[in-house]
Amino acid sequence: MKIVTAAEMREIDRQTSDRFGVPSLTLMENAGGAVADFVASAYPHSQRITVVCGKGNNGGDGFVAARKLRERGKGVSVVLLADPAELRGDAAEMFRQLPVQAIPARTVDDLKPHLQSDVLLDAILGTGFRPPVSGLYATAIAAINASPSPVVAVDISSGADADVMGEQVGAVCRADAIVTFTAPRRAHVFGMLTSGPTVIAPISSPDEAIQSALQLNLITAREVAPLIGPRPAAANKGNFGHVLVIGGSLGKSGAAAMAGISALRMGAGLATVATAKSALATVAGFHPEIMTEPLEETDAGTISMRALEYGRVDELAEGKAVMAIGPGISRNMETSEFVRNIVSKANSAIVLDADGLNAFEGRAAELQGKGRAFVITPHPGEMARLVDSTAAGVQKDRINIARSFAKDHGMIVVLKGHRTLIAHPDGSVWVNTTGNPGMATGGTGDILTGMTAGMVAQHPQQVLESVAAAVHLHGLAGDVACETMGEQSLIATDLIPALPEAMRRTRSAAADRVVTIRV
Repeated sequence: MKIVTAAEMREIDRQTSDRFGVPSLTLMENAGGAVADFVASAYPHSQRITVVCGKGNNGGDGFVAARKLRERGKGVSVVLLADPAELRGDAAEMFRQLPVQAIPARTVDDLKPHLQSDVLLDAILGTGFRPPVSGLYATAIAAINASPSPVVAVDISSGADADVMGEQVGAVCRADAIVTFTAPRRAHVFGMLTSGPTVIAPISSPDEAIQSALQLNLITAREVAPLIGPRPAAANKGNFGHVLVIGGSLGKSGAAAMAGISALRMGAGLATVATAKSALATVAGFHPEIMTEPLEETDAGTISMRALEYGRVDELAEGKAVMAIGPGISRNMETSEFVRNIVSKANSAIVLDADGLNAFEGRAAELQGKGRAFVITPHPGEMARLVDSTAAGVQKDRINIARSFAKDHGMIVVLKGHRTLIAHPDGSVWVNTTGNPGMATGGTGDILTGMTAGMVAQHPQQVLESVAAAVHLHGLAGDVACETMGEQSLIATDLIPALPEAMRRTRSAAADRVVTIRV
């Protein structure tokens, strides 16, 4: 799903009407209907609903929502922060169709008596607005923010700039949920405008009308579900790829083991973990389905350059669909040299993570895709070491840093964090919205490495789609696990048994025309 600018959204609406023949009144009708549907579903016991409307098209959407909710038997009040004579076009027409008498509010004192409702709808300002907000609208927003009632924003929180990805300036209406239309804008995805869901409802714009120059896309269940569909009845393990995990060291064997079992749980046919000899027993005891191979080690119990002798690693890599390199491998200097050696020579697909990435600190020029499937999965600190910056510096410019590195090095960059980004060498960036703060715990990155390798092993011709699917399911598995474990108690291995439910939910959500973004 494309992420668009406010100007692009206006053009999409115009094209929908002018080129594809969908009347603007129909778009407004559908938008208001989507808001009413959400309120009725999310707040089924609400009986008193106040819709606070401005004089523009956002207010028009609010008028439709009020009418639709009244048709459902709800008690609805409409407060208009303008003189009805100021209404124009579609908003004026929807105002005429209101089944209740609108309450004109010329001061904030006219509004306040109506804010003690079961639900408030914020239909004051839409995505075409540019801050700051002033006058009656500003005081109305302040009054709504002081109200204890839950607030559902129509299209966007009033006062917000739809194109701002960070902190907003000036008065912005709080929101417990947002219902927007057709495609999200950047503030919907990155702006933290709501404490609850952001719902993206289709309102009849065809896919051909939804165009954007941003090259930003939202990962949804519709993109993921085709990769986790039913398997052929005659399938065997050889059809789903063999993942080779190279990692682990004395004291960090669990990381490699978690990557191995995650590849299997993601659906890979086979998984082998090649690790330092002293770590082998721990890895082998982690899960019986993981195969293991010992590698020569340093005195510190990490993989040694001697592991390359006699073509040992080449032999292990033979026939493997993907090599996942790095989990628990350590920053030992000799081990880092080993990593650089195998990365430079490997012809198979690679997923590089953790200390496998740190092996290229100050040597990022040596990281090149070279026409093979190559995925790196850094957190901001690891990304900073690759681009000679700081974690804070990376966080300030996540999209551009990920996009530039992917283009310059010919590889897919998965920049982890809140709203994990997947940057492709062609300049496109995909944004993930699953996951939660409970996943900020050791080992979840190793789980993602294994899941990514497992998905790429199954779909070697759809690498970008596979990576996006792995990232989406990884976060969703964390969300599923969090429902039982809570954020504080969540640990990395909780994601593994939660993955089947994450897949089930994804397949189910793919059939829904409405997309929901969680905080």
